[in-house]
Amino acid sequence: MKKAYSEPYIIKSISELHRLFALPKPDHPLVSVIDFKLLSYQHSDIWKHFTNDFYCIVLKKGSNGNFKYGLKDYDFAEGMMTFTKPGQIFSVTSIKDNPVKGYMLVFKAELIRSYPLGKNIDQYGFFSYSIAEALHLSEKENIAISSLLKQLQHELKNNIDHYSQDVIVSHIDLLLNYSNRFYNRQFITRKSVNNDILARLEQILKDYFNNEHALNQGLPTVQFLADELHLSPDYMTDLLRKTIGQNTQQYIHEHLIEKAKELLTISSLTITEIAYQLGFEYPQSFSKLFKRSTKQTPLEFRKSFN
Repeated sequence: MKKAYSEPYIIKSISELHRLFALPKPDHPLVSVIDFKLLSYQHSDIWKHFTNDFYCIVLKKGSNGNFKYGLKDYDFAEGMMTFTKPGQIFSVTSIKDNPVKGYMLVFKAELIRSYPLGKNIDQYGFFSYSIAEALHLSEKENIAISSLLKQLQHELKNNIDHYSQDVIVSHIDLLLNYSNRFYNRQFITRKSVNNDILARLEQILKDYFNNEHALNQGLPTVQFLADELHLSPDYMTDLLRKTIGQNTQQYIHEHLIEKAKELLTISSLTITEIAYQLGFEYPQSFSKLFKRSTKQTPLEFRKSFN
């Protein structure tokens, strides 16, 4: 018998989050900076399968439980940052009393809606990354982010006035800009890791086209490649942009065109047969992509080699 799917528990407000952590009421209804040293996990069943209705930025070192985001487990032994948006699914199990350092910044979409940040926040790709692509911080970067979070925490302790929301949103905006800088740095400093990913990606595409997977399954998709590499599609695309200046779709097309050139020069397959072998449903789509990439039709390219 198929196991019934259980809906995740939805934490709807920051006040409710504070209650679940056995914390005093938040200083502001739309935003809070929480020190991990003060946390106490209550109502443990809730944490096994939950989501929330706010953005969450975590700076954390150490782990007090098994943490799962989406379908992936994650180890917080290292110091790092993670970014999640409303509606994403989490699970914390085997909760222990291990010491954890760091902060959690949570804020509702209503806080930033009337500001430019409210319109631009989706441009920060790391909010849709899998937690497996967390931001690894250097000691200097850790200090910078910790300082910003402490400043924001201090601001929230002040009496709310006409300028409070502007100052709070400015702090969040600055924090995200620093995070964006550090994420882009990570694509450079983790070069050996990235080169390994690129080598694996190239081999996956070679195998896909050489073993007739394209003929049977169609063109390789961005999601397929991300799944094969155990990365999120957004992170994979950002990695490619920063390392080789292409997005994933462009990278797929480049390998597809190279394979097409090989088939056009060494095989006797017709243009239509090559199109099908490469995964195209319609040969015209193959011819159009080939000409856009090479300034020649497949037939013109073949003739140039004969």
